[in-house]
Amino acid sequence: MSATNPQPSPYDPNQYGTPQPPGQPPQYPAGAGYPAGAGYPAAPPVYPGATGMPMQQSNGMGTAALVCGIIGLVCGITYFLWIFAVVLGILAIIFGAVGKGKVSRGEAGNGGSATAGLVCGIVGMVVPAIYLLALDAALDSIF
Repeated sequence: MSATNPQPSPYDPNQYGTPQPPGQPPQYPAGAGYPAGAGYPAAPPVYPGATGMPMQQSNGMGTAALVCGIIGLVCGITYFLWIFAVVLGILAIIFGAVGKGKVSRGEAGNGGSATAGLVCGIVGMVVPAIYLLALDAALDSIF
């Protein structure tokens, strides 16, 4: 059987070029906008006295204070989870104070989240206290 239009096999080695051995930069064909034999570009020169990128300041304590404060505030608004609100409020106050200390020493950069966590922790502890005082006053008026 002879066909007038032979179909190429699924893998035609001449269709994509010769595969490169491992560890070699890719060789692009000359007509694709790259010069023949172009590989990866050279690294920029390193100048004497040049330093690397500065370390990014991080404040995990501020973030932890914010997370504990928000969850504590939500638990404080929900009446039956008041014990979690108190525990998370205490943790948020501790983490927020440590985070604010790091910001003042210049070791961290997100003082806003540390402050927000501190405030949310305080409010998260005050709301259950108000609920408990209101409950006590209601029980005293009934009995």
